[in-house]
Amino acid sequence: MTDATKLFTQPLKVVNIGTSKFKEDLDLQRVESIQVDWQPPAGGKIELVNALDQLANREEIDAANEEAVRRIKDAHPILIDIDQAINVIPGMHARKILHAGPPVKWENMCGPMQGAVIGALLYEGLASDEESARNLAASGEIDFSPCNEHSAVGPMAGIISPSMPVHIIENKVHGNKTYCTVNEGLGKVLRFGAFSAEVIDRLKWIEKIFMPALKKALLLSGGIDIKAIIAQALHMGDECHNRNKAATSLFFKEIAHYFLEADIEKQDIKEATAFIKNNEHYFLNLSMPACKAALEAGHGISNSTVVTTMARNGVEFGIRVSGMGQNQWFTAPANIVEGLMFPGFTKADAAPDLGDSAITETIGIGGFAMGGAPAIVQFVGGVVEDALDYSNQMYEITVSENTNYSIPNLDFRGTALGIDIRKVIATGILPVINTGMAHKVAGIGQVGAGIVNPPFACFEKALLSFEENYYQGV
Repeated sequence: MTDATKLFTQPLKVVNIGTSKFKEDLDLQRVESIQVDWQPPAGGKIELVNALDQLANREEIDAANEEAVRRIKDAHPILIDIDQAINVIPGMHARKILHAGPPVKWENMCGPMQGAVIGALLYEGLASDEESARNLAASGEIDFSPCNEHSAVGPMAGIISPSMPVHIIENKVHGNKTYCTVNEGLGKVLRFGAFSAEVIDRLKWIEKIFMPALKKALLLSGGIDIKAIIAQALHMGDECHNRNKAATSLFFKEIAHYFLEADIEKQDIKEATAFIKNNEHYFLNLSMPACKAALEAGHGISNSTVVTTMARNGVEFGIRVSGMGQNQWFTAPANIVEGLMFPGFTKADAAPDLGDSAITETIGIGGFAMGGAPAIVQFVGGVVEDALDYSNQMYEITVSENTNYSIPNLDFRGTALGIDIRKVIATGILPVINTGMAHKVAGIGQVGAGIVNPPFACFEKALLSFEENYYQGV
């Protein structure tokens, strides 16, 4: 009896690849089978497959990507100062307002972003009430621009107006500086679109009391090492996007005694230190510009397919790629976040994905580092195994690992670093982002938290544009 003939005398062991319908039929016949969850690269889209073939095994791309991630890893962000945006942010002027995500016009902004713009105009004294603020915003007299195009980042609506205090982060290796506002805390806050008198009063307190106090404390400190704090916090259960308990505590430990040593009124010291101590999300507005400083150092590397920006404005999701134009965005409609809703709210209440805070995932922390922050699943949904799976999966779409930021639960493996648009398209695996959900109506606030992915179309557009830019006709 030949080997081939023997096949018909033994129980079948079937491996099914592709559609699961054959597997379902075999199950009905009680035939042992295994389903392989396989899809062709790029979803089988010929145009994308051809682009992948064109970009495969390119030494110049691999070298450029190694250079990009080397610069990102070498970057060393330090908090050096705090000042008003108009004094430090490049291109800021008296009638300019920066926002989260890719470019968006006033009439197309989501509810929370419009609410935050209204609040900013009231705060600046450019409008006296909601109606006049809306009229001014719609008049064309206000210059709206993405934070990311001005070396800045902002959580949720991400609004930065001229008078707002911003943390100043300096990358002491490459010399670039980045900026982010002060985190207001939770509840009715500007970043979720609230613009009541309470919100404006808090912003004024940050400008008049908190900023001068922190400025004096930072001057005495000589700068606070944000990179070191992130590295420590990742070993203490934070992922430095939605969980910042350890990081905020470490920052407070570093800065507190400088408040006491500086020439600051006792009441101002009491209020300023209590403000940081009682806001566990304070550090988010330090981790974001720290990530931005490093990623900005890796931007502009010719031939690099590494993603250096992921940002959302509540309408569109946008990415930027190191080897493409400085302000060239690849956008698609923003997704709805999947996760846990706060009591009294449903998924229908949530605005689409919003904020610049995905800069943390872009550098490999946040959702990429959830494997080391198991408690985060209580906030965003899922189980601990999911958190580990997310972290492990991200290595499949990245160029390297960041040895500066390691995950204890993965035997201190460095976090996945350098999202490669080629690998995203080839594998179909999208970057994972954990994030808060804003109510779609301005001012109501946060309604939940969960997991979201960028639209695949962002990476499709980026890949095709990259191939056309570098290899058309080759």
